[in-house]
Amino acid sequence: MGESEREHERKQTNHPAVTEAVSAQQRESLLARIEREVLIADGAMATQLYQMGTPVGICYEALCLERPNAVTAVHKSYLEAGASLLETNTFGANAHGLARYGLEGKVVEINRAAVRLARQVAGEQAYVAGTVGSVRGVRPAGPVRAELEAIYREQIEALLTEAPDALLFETFYDLDELEIALDVARSLTVLPSIAQLSLIDLGVTRDGVALSDAFARLYDHGASIVGLNCRFGPSDMLRVLEKANLRATDRISVFPNAGLLSVTDGAYHYASEPEYFGEIAQSFHAMGVRIIGGCCGTTPDHIRAMANAVAGRAPAPVKAGGNAAREGTDARRPRVAERSVLHSDDASAGELVHEKARHTHTVIVELDPPKDLSPNVFLEGARALHAAGADAVTLADNSLAVTRMSNMALGAMMKQMGVEPLLHMSCRDRNLIGQQSHLMGLHALGIRQVLAITGDPSRFGDFPGATSVFDVSSFDLIRMIKQLNDGRSFTGRALDECARFTVGAAFNPHVRHLDKAIRRLERKVEAGADFIMTQPIYDPEFFDVLADLTSHVNVPIFVGIMPLLSARNAEFLHNEVPGITLTDDVRKRMAEAGTGAHARSVGVEIARELVDAAMKRFRGIYLITPMMRYEMTVGLVEHVARTARNMDQAGSTPA
Repeated sequence: MGESEREHERKQTNHPAVTEAVSAQQRESLLARIEREVLIADGAMATQLYQMGTPVGICYEALCLERPNAVTAVHKSYLEAGASLLETNTFGANAHGLARYGLEGKVVEINRAAVRLARQVAGEQAYVAGTVGSVRGVRPAGPVRAELEAIYREQIEALLTEAPDALLFETFYDLDELEIALDVARSLTVLPSIAQLSLIDLGVTRDGVALSDAFARLYDHGASIVGLNCRFGPSDMLRVLEKANLRATDRISVFPNAGLLSVTDGAYHYASEPEYFGEIAQSFHAMGVRIIGGCCGTTPDHIRAMANAVAGRAPAPVKAGGNAAREGTDARRPRVAERSVLHSDDASAGELVHEKARHTHTVIVELDPPKDLSPNVFLEGARALHAAGADAVTLADNSLAVTRMSNMALGAMMKQMGVEPLLHMSCRDRNLIGQQSHLMGLHALGIRQVLAITGDPSRFGDFPGATSVFDVSSFDLIRMIKQLNDGRSFTGRALDECARFTVGAAFNPHVRHLDKAIRRLERKVEAGADFIMTQPIYDPEFFDVLADLTSHVNVPIFVGIMPLLSARNAEFLHNEVPGITLTDDVRKRMAEAGTGAHARSVGVEIARELVDAAMKRFRGIYLITPMMRYEMTVGLVEHVARTARNMDQAGSTPA
């Protein structure tokens, strides 16, 4: 670009603070620049591309290759509005994010192109920050550390190839993930790193760390500048900083959203006007913020308003101290949950199944909630099983994706009857909002024992058009329930007390590669599972195999046993139900038994034999009631009690 062209481009901007700093910028690093003046960064890339007609749902990062002129047009609009820091269009340009579009092989190409495009526009007038977004994103869990390190290394190395002025890490909900990304960056470069968290609750990260503590840890991991972006508009972001226990040496950046998102006639738009951003930018400046930009919904007009208000001003001293007593979860210690007001005789007064199974035989019995409106037969069955000696009655959560009565309602009724419920919780039917709300309701009802499961896909149930949610996996759900036990909500917010949930996990041993299934079981225990419940087993010899393979697992395992109803029932389970396998001997015996009362008696006889074999190696027995025939499992519960007494007298109880 010739001198006359450069001079012409400078004249296109209305911000002397940008043009007057050109020659100085050639000598200054970004860190030196923010020591003497507030720096204005750009706003939302996706918002501008959307307004230019780019549809929602495509890979915006791929436009660096497919429509580079559109990307440079957005960069130019922000430069002309007064931005002195341009972010590359690479927020989701990592292997994990690009894989959704089949573009994981283009990580290097997209990131290098993005830096070149931003540099082409920035010239000598602005800095270029290589943008790195969170891999986990809004999901509370995702790839483990080794995977994250590899993903970030590939993207950061690609960005560094084109020599940006800084790296900008944005929209990280979990402090631990941002620390991993910074560690990778620090191993590769000495360029400044801007590390920005996104908060779901005011003042605390999703993994429960107060903001000032989080900032301190980010510096320890190599951040040059720390800050906030996304989720909140400028007012809430300002309020967070005012409450935080900031230090005088902190270098802070803020990139707020343009208020709250709304949708009208299918069009997305945000509430905050540019004039408002200009006014509140002055408040950010007074707080000591060094870099001010915009996130979702912000436009060149928002950036122009902030540039007119504060660009080029000397930075104000950081308002250190804040109000640590109001900052986040670390400021108050949740108390341990008291017994439910509704249920003074709740499970906290007795021994839970996973505790009891550590020293004596313990029985869980499954009873399916009804498909109709009356709970009477179910409650009769629950009462009979309790009277027979069942330690807990477990209720599925719309098993096989078939609609049934709420197990939460039935569990509350059982508590009133003095029967201990153990509720299944599926990841299929409730999003994260619903999951936490459901658990809070269980806590209020005094229901403490739950089984976290993935759930069968909706398309296989009685509403095949229903949507499966699956916001999280069963591993994630286990961890998040345990987070409630620590006194933190799913978002990281401090709760007024700690929950007291005991969490079970499911295990399917009927797989081709049992070693992989065992590893999956181990991961569930690592996630926090207190006990394990298996799919029904029909091979008495397999109990020895399973006991040997799981001898190192330090939580009780409840082995599943389900009596068969008929020959047809046996063949259906063996051939059509995932996770259930019958032996040839069992199928032959049921085939000979046919149907009716005789077949049911044979099914119970087989189940007793399985119970006897299981009790030699396991203390936990999980009986599954077929088709509400609870009289069959009542007899088996009584058989477990008799067998346990005989084993105790003979001294043959499992160690």
